[in-house]
Amino acid sequence: MKPPKQLPFLPRREFLKSMGLLGSGLLLPFYGNSSVLSTDAPLKIAPVRIRGKVSANGKGLKGVAVTDGYTVASTDASGVYELSSTTAQEFVYISVPSGHTIPVQRNGIANFYQPIKPSAKGEFTANFSLAPSATNDTNHIMLLLADPQIQNRYEADLLLNETTPDVAALVKAYSNSQVFGIGCGDLVFDEFELFTDYQKAVQGMGIPFFQVLGNHDMDTKGVRSDTLSAGTFKKLFGPTYYSFNRGEVHYIVLEDVFFIGNAKQYIGYLTEEQLRWLEQDLALVEKGKTVIVSLHIPAYTNAGKRQNMAPSMGGTVSNRQELYRLLEPYKAHIMSGHTHFNEKIQQGNIMEHVHGTVCGAWWSGPICYDGTPNGYGVYEVKGSDVQWYYKSTGKDRNHQFRHYLPGANPDKPNELAVNVWNADDAWKIVWLEDGIRKGAMRQETAYDPLSVELHSGKDKPERRAWVDPELTDHLFFAPISSQAKQVTIEVTDRFGKVYAETFENKKV
Repeated sequence: MKPPKQLPFLPRREFLKSMGLLGSGLLLPFYGNSSVLSTDAPLKIAPVRIRGKVSANGKGLKGVAVTDGYTVASTDASGVYELSSTTAQEFVYISVPSGHTIPVQRNGIANFYQPIKPSAKGEFTANFSLAPSATNDTNHIMLLLADPQIQNRYEADLLLNETTPDVAALVKAYSNSQVFGIGCGDLVFDEFELFTDYQKAVQGMGIPFFQVLGNHDMDTKGVRSDTLSAGTFKKLFGPTYYSFNRGEVHYIVLEDVFFIGNAKQYIGYLTEEQLRWLEQDLALVEKGKTVIVSLHIPAYTNAGKRQNMAPSMGGTVSNRQELYRLLEPYKAHIMSGHTHFNEKIQQGNIMEHVHGTVCGAWWSGPICYDGTPNGYGVYEVKGSDVQWYYKSTGKDRNHQFRHYLPGANPDKPNELAVNVWNADDAWKIVWLEDGIRKGAMRQETAYDPLSVELHSGKDKPERRAWVDPELTDHLFFAPISSQAKQVTIEVTDRFGKVYAETFENKKV
């Protein structure tokens, strides 16, 4: 395929996109993972009656949601519940209630579930003991880490020695607040022995962590269907969809990577079983409440529009309209990763947050291919109100944009360019010349100049030669007067926080 005339460095990624392969998981080579999962044994499904109690300090807790992933029950006034389940269901688990500490394993992984192991009589008892929180969780912090995606020792060490200290320092800065994290999928890059390194990195961050299943976390070798593709993940982290509560916010984790065959083929899709569970889970949540949903593949992105092509089946959730319908009665946020770019999309009452990644462009340098720095999302919750910012690894929290002097973009040689990676329609980006306010900068879809420098060319970047720059719509431009001696960029986010940089105009 002949690349666009003005974009001579894009044939690899653009050709794959035009063939609909990039989002389907066919761009990246497959690297072997766990052993083949046997399907030889005949499936025998028998009824199981699950009973138990949810308590704190020996006292039963009323109204706690308990589920086997198919049916959702609620504890009575004594904290007792009962579920009619089957041997096809793997776990019984709770939606951890607000005001109680998140149970964790020694490595920091959230531990809110028990494997179902019925007796010969088809009975199973699962009790859950919680501890009241030492501090009020009405105000709390959620960290969203998308795509650590470690594939070898070098990358595992970067995660442990760069990302972990950065997160730990931020957690320390929030010492008066409850903080927890969500690993938003692609925790590893097909090499399952590195899950141990991921867990070690999480443990060093010092906060409870929930996990999302990503396409590179799935068993695919020797697996004939999606049902069997999460085996390794479940052994390490438990259920692939579940919920929990912090303060006034209800959190949900979904599995939206649907495996459709060998060679890492998948689509973005929510199964009927999962949607049925979600309906029951949300039925226990008061209408109008803030609900935050985390999944790996974005429900939707504008990437297709930027590339002038339809979204790929592996790049968005094909049945997302049903998810939107279920979330309609709430103040909702959808959190995702997968894309290795940063984007914010408002869909009615839903704000979709597509996150830049911990690994950037697959640990090939300091940025994703849209110019977003390697990093993660930070969400500050006060009651039902949520505010957020993007935290660049190794940078101060005020590092919210990068500017390029005129000439950095060859198509706009006389214009200042600014990449404001977390911007949405409520942000304001203006420029001043010699202290005089000149107005709003012009938003355009273009390539980040640093990404072009680091990623364009058949041998760049050295570690991941298949990485290319990608069009982004969070670039802003302004014509700078040749007479201006000093230029200031002023960026105001949707919450009124102002970030500014001033520099000398070298062309004067």
